[in-house]
Amino acid sequence: MAGKGKAKSKSKGRNRDTGGQDDVRGGGQGAGKGGGQGGGRAAGPVSGQVDGGLAELAPDRERARAWTLLIDGAPQSHVDLDDPGHLDFSYQRRIGHLIDLIAPARQPLNVVHLGGGAFTLARYTAASRPRSTQQIVEIDAALVAFVREHLPLDPQARVRVRAVDARAGLAKVPDGWADLVVADVFGGARTPAHLTSAEFLDDVRRALKPGGWYVANLADGPPLAHLRGQIATAASRFPELALAADPVVWRGKRFGNAVLVAADRELPVAEFTRRVASDPHPGRVEHGRALADFTGGAAPVADASAVASPEPPPSVFR
Repeated sequence: MAGKGKAKSKSKGRNRDTGGQDDVRGGGQGAGKGGGQGGGRAAGPVSGQVDGGLAELAPDRERARAWTLLIDGAPQSHVDLDDPGHLDFSYQRRIGHLIDLIAPARQPLNVVHLGGGAFTLARYTAASRPRSTQQIVEIDAALVAFVREHLPLDPQARVRVRAVDARAGLAKVPDGWADLVVADVFGGARTPAHLTSAEFLDDVRRALKPGGWYVANLADGPPLAHLRGQIATAASRFPELALAADPVVWRGKRFGNAVLVAADRELPVAEFTRRVASDPHPGRVEHGRALADFTGGAAPVADASAVASPEPPPSVFR
């Protein structure tokens, strides 16, 4: 659920809670109309119907081989094929900081991405940490095919894509396999209810190595009840948490994104805070007692009571 323009903080990952085809492997199928690996600046947008609606790739006027993926007019993610280390949206930059901080520079990771979009964060990880092994779980099989055709993955990247529901795909990850699980899952602009619960986080913990991190892109607006509930839920399963968001989101003045990181070991909060504060659109990081106080006594979410995240207001996409 990304807003218009550069480095915006509202964004929507795509993993609609509908059927899909399992296990799509390897690199892309080659360049499509106006996209892919051809030289020079793209001539114009590319569009196609996917399970989640009308997908469109809009060329970046400032970067020759960069594109913004939109679904039904809502920006999803941004990709620069020449520079996969460039993260345009604020929430993706914040997740990129965490990918940088989880381990020493260029150390390979095992990463699970719940929600695929344009595979932006998997491309970033492959570029910054060569020899990483990654799994993308993206339920929209038509979107996977669309992205592969027009924005091919580096065939040398060790990335496997499964077109299944995020929780079903997570269940197939071996115990203790992942250094990092990234959840950026939205269907119809809302995170599905079954991906908001403590039981879901139990399976995240099962898939993580000891010391591994869970990172989630959360979206909420006033009165921030969903965000508070998600923090409480994560705190019921992980002892260490930090949350990054724009100041106006923290104050409950605007619908937007927040990036949550949770772990069973101490987090590099000071460095994460410094990086988020230095972004083109600076954010604020809270942790510890201040983050616990922010939850305001919210209760953890269980499968039996879980609901989807709130619908963003129409103004988010204007």
